[in-house]
Amino acid sequence: MAGMIQERPSSVTSPPVPFIPWMSLSPGLGSPFPWLRELKSEERGLYLIHLLVQCANHVAAGSLENANIGLEQISHLASPDGDTMQRIAAYFTEALADRMLKAWPGLHKALNSTKISSVTEEILVQKLYFELFPFLKLAYVITNQAIVEAMEGEKMVHIIDLNSSEPAQWINLFQTFSARPEGPPHLRITGIHEQREVLEQMALRLTEEAEKLDIPFQFNPIVCKLENLDLESLRVKTGEALAVSSVLQLHSFLATDDEMLRRNINSPSVSKNLNSSRPHRVLQMNQRTLGEWLEKEPVHTYSPSSSDLASPSPSSPLSLAPAPKLGSFLTALRAQSPKLIVVTEQESNHNGPTLMERVMEALNFYAALFDCLESTVSRAPLERQKVEKMLFGEEIKNIIACEGLERKERHEKLEKWILRLELAGFGRVPLSYHGMLQAGRLLQTNNYDGYKIKEENGCLVMCWQERPLYSMSAWGFRRYD
Repeated sequence: MAGMIQERPSSVTSPPVPFIPWMSLSPGLGSPFPWLRELKSEERGLYLIHLLVQCANHVAAGSLENANIGLEQISHLASPDGDTMQRIAAYFTEALADRMLKAWPGLHKALNSTKISSVTEEILVQKLYFELFPFLKLAYVITNQAIVEAMEGEKMVHIIDLNSSEPAQWINLFQTFSARPEGPPHLRITGIHEQREVLEQMALRLTEEAEKLDIPFQFNPIVCKLENLDLESLRVKTGEALAVSSVLQLHSFLATDDEMLRRNINSPSVSKNLNSSRPHRVLQMNQRTLGEWLEKEPVHTYSPSSSDLASPSPSSPLSLAPAPKLGSFLTALRAQSPKLIVVTEQESNHNGPTLMERVMEALNFYAALFDCLESTVSRAPLERQKVEKMLFGEEIKNIIACEGLERKERHEKLEKWILRLELAGFGRVPLSYHGMLQAGRLLQTNNYDGYKIKEENGCLVMCWQERPLYSMSAWGFRRYD
């Protein structure tokens, strides 16, 4: 069907979950069925996983009729205010339905033409995420300590904040700099954000704090999307020691025109290399609650043929999806000779070329995030629902329903960021041991039970239980002889 992005039908369907006599749902029948109220949480969770993967396979194959039946079946069990699996199912089905609707561009545009995006709401949701999870707090503490140590003895410090939205990070840095025996440096922060009012609030709050601490300070706001940034506007001055803070931003540069890549790369020689069979992806999670369900019932997806792929699967540690925008940005950034770059990214592979790869990876990743909230926040609060719908739900939709330049949420794992940054000419810098100690104390003093940080070869991963969710790495300017 025109406009519908299709992948080759699966030759391997998901294995059936243990038979439950109530599993036969007929499309069109009323709801609720009596047996639905009798399902235990674990049975319902297993069944929802089975239905979601089955439905995603139909969507990937372009089988809209079967996908529609699957969505109707899931709708009887999913709920945005239920348990972890019910909530996840609600947002994954919304994403799959949105992808299906794109088969009719006119219908899709009409249904979305009157949606209003509130800047105030977006800012609120980001603040709620900051408050409900420790991940940003950990990233800020570790980034700041790395900057403090790298800038020891420097009199002029320039920090580029690639997503300047949270004053708390830099206020903490101000306080550390003000306590230096030799006094604070002259500090300049260049803040980049799409929303002018966000930067205005940043400038106001940071200027007030700098005056209190008697720190010579200048804030340089740049209103633009990160991918449109003109590095000349950074105005790096001679004699400034430059640091860059990138928190959940670099993956936006991975958005590419997939069709163009497919045409360029899908040559006979490449096809031959790609035609080898791949092991089936297995959904695995080593955490309690939802993770235990997934371990009990592994779900297999199909391996697409070479004709379905634009490049070798990004799920392979050593293969990288082409990213000309990122390469250009990192090359231009390296030309500024930064003393330090600290990168925080989602620790998951959501940049796979096929829908099913992304569905399985996203199901793992967001299951853990939803489980964090299930274990720490009651189900009723509106704040929790806003974060799940307006932040996680929109990310899930972008990963599953979008393709090409429209697909911005192309998260990749640490091993790939290491390779990308090394290829761009940066050298790895071990993260501060003192910063990691500070992060550990933050988790302990705030009773963040279940959250962990782990050091990996000088880098760091932030985990829920044993499941890595975010990674951090530090980089320096590497000179070539």
